[in-house]
Amino acid sequence: MKTDTGAPRLRATGRAFEHIARFHPELTAFRRDLHAHPELGFEEVYTSARVREALKLCGVDEIHEGLGKTGVVAVIHGQRRDSGRLMGLRADMDALPMAEHNDFAWRSTKSGLMHGCGHDGHTAMLIGAARYLAETRRFNGTAVLIFQPGEEGYAGAKAMIDDGLFERFPVESVYGMHNWPGMAAGTIGINPGPMMAAADRITIEVNGRGGHGAHAYQTIDPVLVAGHIITSVQSIVSRNVRGIDSAVISLCALQAGDLGAMSVIPSKATLVGTVRTFSPEVQDLVERRLNELCSGIAMGFGATASVNYERIYPATINSEAEARFAGDVAQHLVGKDHVVRDLEPSMGAEDFSFMLQVKPGAYFRIGQGTSHSSGYLHNNRYDFNDEILPLGSALHAGLIEHGMPLAAAD
Repeated sequence: MKTDTGAPRLRATGRAFEHIARFHPELTAFRRDLHAHPELGFEEVYTSARVREALKLCGVDEIHEGLGKTGVVAVIHGQRRDSGRLMGLRADMDALPMAEHNDFAWRSTKSGLMHGCGHDGHTAMLIGAARYLAETRRFNGTAVLIFQPGEEGYAGAKAMIDDGLFERFPVESVYGMHNWPGMAAGTIGINPGPMMAAADRITIEVNGRGGHGAHAYQTIDPVLVAGHIITSVQSIVSRNVRGIDSAVISLCALQAGDLGAMSVIPSKATLVGTVRTFSPEVQDLVERRLNELCSGIAMGFGATASVNYERIYPATINSEAEARFAGDVAQHLVGKDHVVRDLEPSMGAEDFSFMLQVKPGAYFRIGQGTSHSSGYLHNNRYDFNDEILPLGSALHAGLIEHGMPLAAAD
């Protein structure tokens, strides 16, 4: 991908964008270095070190490490601080346990690991914002930049909160963004409400009585029971959840028996899947009905079934005022026609939700477009679009400058 500023294509304007575009090649090199050295959640030793090194070069006022194991927090003070205000910006840093199938020079150097979701780009964009804010300081207050580990299933946001993130840095609001290949480069999407669904893990264990497949009448076949459960649980969404609500139940794996034992009926079958919802009420309903339905079906066959329902990530819900503000900042950068303010929520999940449970704020998407070389998220040919780095950095910086403005006389 080219390392030009992409200004004509992205149609971004403003002082921050023009300033950051001047060091776009450096941001690109930094991002590609992170891409070549992917690390899983809570193992981001190299990434955190590179972030700290970059922040020192940027000239931030404070660097704190060790929150949530490998998390890093940078503090930048504005030209004035008499407002007493603090605002937070967050980027995730971790990679995915998947093999990369790209062949460009900055591809992953680690077998079975890759940045398949663009967290390398998110980190680079926040570094770009750090450099701009530290060099210009055109705001009244304090910017808190949060480099978070372990978003991909490790709840790194919660780990940082549990380590006292918001007690040590009492921001009044917090903002995060995610690249989105399905949106055109330079487009910003947000809505004042649900952005991402809650993600729950379900494990269903069916216990029967094993035996010989030729004498099935002497057994209680857990595979048969599991098959009925797979079909029947879909009735929860279609018949128990209101049509105006949203829910997804996906049973994604079934383990039972031995592939080498074609005539042996096992004694146990295990189903694993996920539930996605937006409201706690629907979440409670699905959990209750899963327990009732699985137990009832198993009982009908003389078997037993237990459901382990784990609530992994809550839904990501934007607060209305902060979502409107973020949309205004985006519009200032890219124009009204390139901001989608009623973006359709995704049934995917995001642990930024933990931060939004504690602080008001907003989570939004920045379009990066899709080409044959970039692919979609969690795809083994995915790569972040470096052309949007200045825009993402400017959007971060704009939230700080517009959210904590200097007085007009300044």
